[in-house]
Amino acid sequence: MRARNERLVLSLVRRHQALAKSEIARMTGLSAQTVSVIMRLLEKDGLLLRGEPVRGKVGQPSVPMRLNPDGAFFFGLKVGRRSTELVLTDFVGNVRQRERRTYDYPTPNATLDFSRESLGKVMSSMSPESKSRIAGLGIAMPFYLWDWAKTLQVPQEKMDPWRASDLKTDLALSCNMPVFLQNDATAACGAELVFGPADGPRDFLYFYVGFFIGGGVVLNGSIFSGRGNAGALGPLPVPDDAGGVKPLIDVASLYVLERAITTAGATSHSLWETTEHWDVPKAQLENWLNKTASGIAYAIVSSCSLIDFECVKIDGWMPPDIKAHLVELVENKLSEVNLTGLERPLVLAGAVGPDARSLGAASLPLSERYLSEA
Repeated sequence: MRARNERLVLSLVRRHQALAKSEIARMTGLSAQTVSVIMRLLEKDGLLLRGEPVRGKVGQPSVPMRLNPDGAFFFGLKVGRRSTELVLTDFVGNVRQRERRTYDYPTPNATLDFSRESLGKVMSSMSPESKSRIAGLGIAMPFYLWDWAKTLQVPQEKMDPWRASDLKTDLALSCNMPVFLQNDATAACGAELVFGPADGPRDFLYFYVGFFIGGGVVLNGSIFSGRGNAGALGPLPVPDDAGGVKPLIDVASLYVLERAITTAGATSHSLWETTEHWDVPKAQLENWLNKTASGIAYAIVSSCSLIDFECVKIDGWMPPDIKAHLVELVENKLSEVNLTGLERPLVLAGAVGPDARSLGAASLPLSERYLSEA
């Protein structure tokens, strides 16, 4: 029970950034004495920091408590179709260190080697105190990677080793810390939930535009993963230019933009190297943005026919100005779609940005050890 209450207190402080004992007692229904004991223990453990006293009109001043950024550390490993990244985050979600490698396609051996080398490099630079506060490693990666050989335009035998690979177990055996695994798009959705705005909606549909588009479903403030693949979104059928339908993944993914750019004889390297600015042909980019917005709009309508989402969030591996433009285009496309019988959801840009998959991976051990779903 104490562990549950501690997680509840930490979750509330994270959500509201800073809270006093009296506020937590009111929110939780716990006695002021119980909350006081919990907060003293969490402060002693280095997880909470005292703020400046706030004096009211009567009584003792209240002392808000906030999370200690150095209270715990988490590794997040993102395995993508074009790059692998390892980040070290602190207790409030700041990225303290980062290691990244790009490639034409991922292989199990190269991914494992990169992970081990990067973990060793980052940990060697940490103090003994910081290393003692590492709570685990989360992995965010696409499931069934071997199914994507054709789309990645690599021979099937290059991707088949993923069938027998168990990256989670291999890393758990070598890094001596708890290891967790989640689908990359679902993990990105988790980052939005954990590190996004405290006053955000409790129910929302989430899209992450990466090499392949994916997403997640949040209901009552928690990710709904079903049997592991709920909210994948990529397979949703949407209209195409020929009057037929295509899976959303073949309309709104970055690989579609990459193909258009290379077909036009230009280079697409900047798509994967940076999200500060893309040096790509404007014509191909605008065409892709319009088709992507249309596809996402239809996917929103289909999804809202099943669940009455109050909000849709769109994020991805892209510069902020392009993401803002995409959100605007999706809003415009929704205005053109028949929404009879449906409540139109609010469409917002995701708050986490390109790091959502890596931060989502890091949020897995954080959530397991320190957060409550209550």
